[in-house]
Amino acid sequence: MARYLPRRLMHAAFVLWAAFTVSFGLLYLLPADPVSTMALGSAGGGVPSAEQIAELRAAYGFDRPLPEQYLSRLTDALHGDFGASVQTGQSVTGLIADALPQTLQLAAAALGVALLGALVVSLATVRALPLPSWNGRGSASWFGRGLRSLPAVGVSAPGFWVGLMLIQFFSFRWKLFPAVGNDDRSGLVLPALTLALPTGAILTQVLTRSMITVLGEPYIQTALATGAGPIRVLVRHVLRNAAIPALTVGGLLVGELVAGAVTVETVFSRTGVGRATATAVSTQDIPAVQGLVVLGALVFTLVSLALDLLLPLVDPRIARTARIARSARTARTARTAGASR
Repeated sequence: MARYLPRRLMHAAFVLWAAFTVSFGLLYLLPADPVSTMALGSAGGGVPSAEQIAELRAAYGFDRPLPEQYLSRLTDALHGDFGASVQTGQSVTGLIADALPQTLQLAAAALGVALLGALVVSLATVRALPLPSWNGRGSASWFGRGLRSLPAVGVSAPGFWVGLMLIQFFSFRWKLFPAVGNDDRSGLVLPALTLALPTGAILTQVLTRSMITVLGEPYIQTALATGAGPIRVLVRHVLRNAAIPALTVGGLLVGELVAGAVTVETVFSRTGVGRATATAVSTQDIPAVQGLVVLGALVFTLVSLALDLLLPLVDPRIARTARIARSARTARTARTAGASR
């Protein structure tokens, strides 16, 4: 771990630098000009003069050569300063600080719903498998076949369509939850369900397949033969050993929750990182887009690092396999060095 952690931190730093650099290059390749857009808004609907555009360009540093702009922005970013938004004048750090709590609340609620739904549907699907040890039947029931088809439906359903359908029924027809805004907790229900659907569907697919694979292991048949009930076998033996792939995929999907927030926050008119990202991209607000892109890369790297540290604790076999592989590499290196001498 003493050698692994510094290497992973260096990898995370490289990912953040690459995200900043790629976003910087792509934004400058776009045909639109953010300064002209800003000058048009400040001119009150009129045509901005060349002097106004030049003043704004100098104020935001867009009049300098591109390599100089890159080095200057990269140096400021290393100190946590991504500049000011071209459209609002607010600091990018402040913009992210204002929008991030709402998105984190939405992502946490969606992740909780997705994990709970994936666990319930996976256990019910495996319980309905045509195993004589489960239910004495030799063929799958219609209920089991229906459960196995649910994840495919959840993955294929477009997020904006799901959100609009939930608004139509639960807000307009039955008036159970508000359709837009994020003023109270009830306004979080429909966006969280919309965001959780594709994530929960993917987790369900991975967890169900992993549980089916574990069911074929000899120790599962031994546990059933000793008289252990189906629920006990599923929870104590199958689920525990099948959770590793689902945890890995779930960690990767945390970034997808942040990306999916763009659509969900737009449909439900919620203020957050997703809506701020959509606005910044549409107006080519370079400082804001760069700060938000680096934020997304930071979320991915932190979650990936947390998973790498958590998985050996969940399954000690991972750490043991890594030690065996490291010992084998050391032995090969020693043999190669001895042969060369």
